Amino acid sequence: MIQRSLYTDKIMAFADTPFVKILTGVRRSGKSTILKLLMKEFRERGIADKRIIYFNFDSLEYEDFKTAKTLFTRIKQLLTDGKKTYLFLDEIQEVESWEKAVNSLMTDYDVDIYVTGSNSRMMSSEISTYLTGRYISFRIYPLSFSEYLTFRAEYGAEISDTHSELSNYLKIGGFPALHLQKYSLDEAYTIVRDIYNSTIFTDIVKRNQIRKVDQLERIVHFVFDNIGQTFSASSISKYLKSEKRGLDNETVYSYLSKLESAYIIHRCSRYDIQGRELLKTQEKFYLADPAFRYCVLGYSPDSVAAMLENIVYLELRRRGYDVYVGKLDNTEIDFIAVKQENRIYIQVTQQIKSSQTEKREYGRLLDIRDNYPKYVLRTDEFAGGNYQGIKTMHIADFLLSSEY
Repeated sequence: MIQRSLYTDKIMAFADTPFVKILTGVRRSGKSTILKLLMKEFRERGIADKRIIYFNFDSLEYEDFKTAKTLFTRIKQLLTDGKKTYLFLDEIQEVESWEKAVNSLMTDYDVDIYVTGSNSRMMSSEISTYLTGRYISFRIYPLSFSEYLTFRAEYGAEISDTHSELSNYLKIGGFPALHLQKYSLDEAYTIVRDIYNSTIFTDIVKRNQIRKVDQLERIVHFVFDNIGQTFSASSISKYLKSEKRGLDNETVYSYLSKLESAYIIHRCSRYDIQGRELLKTQEKFYLADPAFRYCVLGYSPDSVAAMLENIVYLELRRRGYDVYVGKLDNTEIDFIAVKQENRIYIQVTQQIKSSQTEKREYGRLLDIRDNYPKYVLRTDEFAGGNYQGIKTMHIADFLLSSEY
């Protein structure tokens, strides 16, 4: 197993604390592997195997463990008397009312609990009833660009310069399974399509008993085709009406929420820089991984700019930033990223071909009258790295940078 210390270091900081550690994220993002890395870490710290218990509820081996009472009873039998037991419960959402079992174990026994899940039952609103104040949630994302390079090198791939490698990362995405050996794009998209289909039909259609699957798929196609564009539910409703598929705004919002709950898309709200307030209309959405778009809609050069924006968004989220689309008068700042007292402003562009484009991209940031760091990120060649205090970086360099 290849280390993913971005996550294991954060999670291990809470080892042996009275909190349930909950790992959430899109299917196949590596949550199960991270659990196994955590188990390995505990063994290296001298914890005996009998004090480390692992259940994978996707396995038929635990098919009978479908209620909280059954789970609680079985685990209770395995606990080590007089010593802390470490519980690793993979895809816990398959157990009905699992929160009750976990809460009882935390209350009655000396345990340290780590769980993973991939659908809306793992959202904070659904687990807070029984675990209020007793859990910490960690969002697990597909591989970052840095992790992608590590995986490729580990499995013998020849690494070209990082700027060129970014193009491959953009096309194939970051699902770990795609980087354990060499796959063609067609083979990679076949794997991603399976992840997409299982998520749509298991975590959304089946769980929510959706009958009009074609409506959901049309909304998916609209969202995937408009990544990086601001739009509203009414925009989608109008689009569907033009396709002779009428759907009211409330239903559209419901479908969007379900896609969020399955971790397929991320909602990015707008923030009024002058008014210093969040705006409730014209949001943007980004994908859990660029490969989702390409496996569903196919690859096209026209989509590259939006997908570059997508991977910058994901990198900021991985690093713990809250991310917003900035509104300044009638202009838009691609990202405002906030983490505690830190803030950065970012414009993402594939290339700058003219002085007019240069003025537009840099001018928006120059109009922000504060001293927080500002970046223009691009993939073409450029001279110099500073423009009136605004730092210019290649997107690949930004993704690998430790300066922010």
